[in-house]
Amino acid sequence: MNPTMRAAAWMTGSIASFSAMAVAGRELGPAHDTFEIMMYRSVVGFLIVMGIIVATGRWRDMRTERLGTHLVRNVAHFIGQNLWFFAVAVIPLAQVFALEFTTPIWVIVLSPFILGEAITRVKVVSAAIGFSGILLVARPDVQGITPEIVTAAASAIFFAITIMLTKRLTRDDSILSILFYLTATQVVMGMATAGYDGSIALPTAATLPWLVLVGLCGLTAHFCLTNALALAPATIVVPIDFIRLPAIAVIGMLLYDEALSIWVFVGALLIFSGNYLNILAQTRATHS
Repeated sequence: MNPTMRAAAWMTGSIASFSAMAVAGRELGPAHDTFEIMMYRSVVGFLIVMGIIVATGRWRDMRTERLGTHLVRNVAHFIGQNLWFFAVAVIPLAQVFALEFTTPIWVIVLSPFILGEAITRVKVVSAAIGFSGILLVARPDVQGITPEIVTAAASAIFFAITIMLTKRLTRDDSILSILFYLTATQVVMGMATAGYDGSIALPTAATLPWLVLVGLCGLTAHFCLTNALALAPATIVVPIDFIRLPAIAVIGMLLYDEALSIWVFVGALLIFSGNYLNILAQTRATHS
């Protein structure tokens, strides 16, 4: 199997994982608040990561020089993931995924302030195209923008901050180290926020499988995506990742009787176009 086919196989796993996590989040919404979902997800993820560390003996990978950066990254991810879980419970899944695809657009906007990267004309055009797509996705009817839509859009901003700080951390830290600190700190944050009201809903026979699924998919989605990017360029991986949108739209229609809105797809196509234009520009700059 050639690298492109192998990357496509990894992306199939990524798409399945993200979609399964969205369905699990929707199913858990009535029984658990987002803080509880994040706490249990982090516990499952931490146990898996610890099992890998113990099995491989890679304790030396747990570097402590960048703990501050780890903390800021993990707080941003914690906020973004909580907003995302809230959104998947209250608005159509296709709308959530379309707005999530704006994460690279926010990276373009925020990278000069966080990574010190220059803003180019292509990046400005890419961001403008992407934001026009946001307007179509966020306002598919005359009711206008709702707090739930704003929540979904805001999650992409925090995911963008997470990506940029991850990029900074990977210069010195391994992926295993990043996952260790991510899950460990979010277990603590999850317990603190889930217990703010003095009560944490315990898993039941009905919710436990969904909680385990959320924890597993939270790791496998990004693991598959990372492996795909290691095998094939972003110009190939990103279009495959975009299949997540029609896939989750069909899932939402079949499982939850959600209507398929043409404006969500048109807006998402604009968001994709803005992202892809920026990727093409970066690819040409790298090879020139």
